[in-house]
Amino acid sequence: MKALIVLAFAAFAGFAQAADAPAKNPELTIATIDGKEFDLAAQKGKWVIVNFWATWCSPCIKELPEISKFVKENANVTAIGLAYEDTDKAEIVAFLKEHPVVFPIAQVDTFDPPKAFETPRGLPTTYIVDPTGKIAQKFTGPVDEGALRKAIPAK
Repeated sequence: MKALIVLAFAAFAGFAQAADAPAKNPELTIATIDGKEFDLAAQKGKWVIVNFWATWCSPCIKELPEISKFVKENANVTAIGLAYEDTDKAEIVAFLKEHPVVFPIAQVDTFDPPKAFETPRGLPTTYIVDPTGKIAQKFTGPVDEGALRKAIPAK
């Protein structure tokens, strides 16, 4: 009986991990704050920084200009900022006026985040998607230009 319980628990634990594991080639098509659409698949051939952040998150606020600068200086890199918070769109728009970025921002439903990526367990959470569309690296916590340079080879 113990063996059956252990097997059932192991099967359930494996299922729970698989359900929360990021896709090897994540699919993400999302409406951005400015009314446009960001399609991750359309970015093939470029490195993509997928950054989960929030307006109330101090490390997020600190890293946004670092990510923006990196994207601006590297033609083979783009980014999408995913505002992971339950707030009005107007608050995010106002925040972005004070903290402008060079990449699109989309608001993510905290109760139904994109299935292509793990639900963030802390903010900021950043994924690096390689030019073939595969997740190359994940950062939990802030990233800076140095970390991005190590993760994304210079072109």
